[in-house]
Amino acid sequence: METILSLKNLDKKFGSVHAVNNLSFDIEKGNVYGILGPNGSGKSTTLGIILNVVNKTSGSFSWFDGSISTHEALKRVGAIIERPNFYPYMTAVQNLKLICKIKDVPYNKIDEKLKLVNLFERKDSKFKTYSLGMKQRLAIASALLNDPEILILDEPTNGLDPQGIHEIRKIIKEIASTGTTILLASHLLDEVEKVCTHVVVIRNGIKLYAGPVNGITATNGYFELNVDSDAKLLVSALEKHPSISDIKQEDDKFIATLENELSATEINNYLFKNGIVLSHLVKRMPSLEQQFLTLTNNN
Repeated sequence: METILSLKNLDKKFGSVHAVNNLSFDIEKGNVYGILGPNGSGKSTTLGIILNVVNKTSGSFSWFDGSISTHEALKRVGAIIERPNFYPYMTAVQNLKLICKIKDVPYNKIDEKLKLVNLFERKDSKFKTYSLGMKQRLAIASALLNDPEILILDEPTNGLDPQGIHEIRKIIKEIASTGTTILLASHLLDEVEKVCTHVVVIRNGIKLYAGPVNGITATNGYFELNVDSDAKLLVSALEKHPSISDIKQEDDKFIATLENELSATEINNYLFKNGIVLSHLVKRMPSLEQQFLTLTNNN
């Protein structure tokens, strides 16, 4: 699979602040990547570096397998890394025509992109009359005018109401369905889980995980258990089972994390043979949120 972007040991320091710390990952064609991390984790700085608006301290990055210069590569990139900045008294079409002139692309793409972001009916309305969600959708249309091979978005749903968030996410999925690679930065777990195929988790500029979204949640799960009788006997039996890696108590339940696959029937039979009758037994799989919190709290 073609590598569109590759980061190798990328570093950025602002004085004593280590914004990006030895960051390495690859973006492969046709996927939707999310850079996920808390506010201030280095997401926007990373995007700024690869778009040549922030100077790196050390390390390297290359576009399209390093076959062309960054300047040439960016002609094949569409990006929105700041709030949309259009002329308020000009219409959507007038604003996009101006961007076409700047990007040296023909006007015949304008209607197509406005339809894609559901703004065609409002193409002759002045920008100042647009809602925040409409402004963000127009910005996406502008970034698509040159038919980029990769679209880069920094916090694309930030500040939007639930309807605006839904519309942006739907558009991102539609763009991805055409084969366009997408890289978005977000602090929203829900956004990454619903939109992205791959995720790079960073905190304090350090990569904690990079891979498929379902890979971060690909564990054997855990059991919630309880007994009405001797809890010490339950814990002792669980500790002896080879498929259980960790046991902890949360409120009125015991949580047994699985190292290997184990069914509820199997654990129930095992405990029963050891003289333990459970009053509560549920097998669960961890959510992306739980895995994210585990990653960021343990590193």
